[in-house]
Amino acid sequence: MTVFAHRTVGTLAMLLVLTLGLSSCGNTIRGIGNDVGNAVDATKDAGRSVANSIR
Repeated sequence: MTVFAHRTVGTLAMLLVLTLGLSSCGNTIRGIGNDVGNAVDATKDAGRSVANSIR
């Protein structure tokens, strides 16, 4: 293989690794956002339950 071919293959491999890494970070951030949203909803529901039990 020529030097150009080695660089091209190396560059494509690095782009693939970078793309996969960034997509997995995006999934993790979305997952954390969903978890935080669910925790907020659960806290609101618990507060409503306490408020309703006092009445």
